[in-house]
Amino acid sequence: MDEETWHLFALWGILHHTGWAIARNREIELSQADTTLMQAAVMTLVSIVKEPMTPSELSRWLFREPQTVSSLLNTMEKNGLLRRVKDLDRRNMVRVELTEKGQETYARSLEKTETLREIMSCLSQEERSNLEAYLLKLMAAALKCLGVKYRFAPPSTRPYSAILPNQED
Repeated sequence: MDEETWHLFALWGILHHTGWAIARNREIELSQADTTLMQAAVMTLVSIVKEPMTPSELSRWLFREPQTVSSLLNTMEKNGLLRRVKDLDRRNMVRVELTEKGQETYARSLEKTETLREIMSCLSQEERSNLEAYLLKLMAAALKCLGVKYRFAPPSTRPYSAILPNQED
């Protein structure tokens, strides 16, 4: 393996392990709010995306197979965090909505930020802004390679074009 390729694999490994370590810390923190990382992701998307959220749309946002999201939604529904309701405009479509308990759990999850703040505090505001731009650029390139087009840069609701001017909405 040539030196450049080795460096690319090393960089990807660092990125992967960093993401894993931060996610593991977040999982531990979210357990105090009686939720999981994936459940919190669902609650975040249902809360911040302005258009009605469907199971298939959730699967696209979360990069998960539809059956995996369906199983996750079943668990969340059994736990009283969300409900699936028929779309009044399109009767064959199901929308996902948070219940009152789901909204309370989501609010508690947003209060649990000590570990995330501690981890991110090692970067200055400028470094965080630069990191965000670099990660969004990598995500856009990875999605392009997959042939996937997203209107927004999850978990924000800012269009890619607002962050990366050469990307289409």
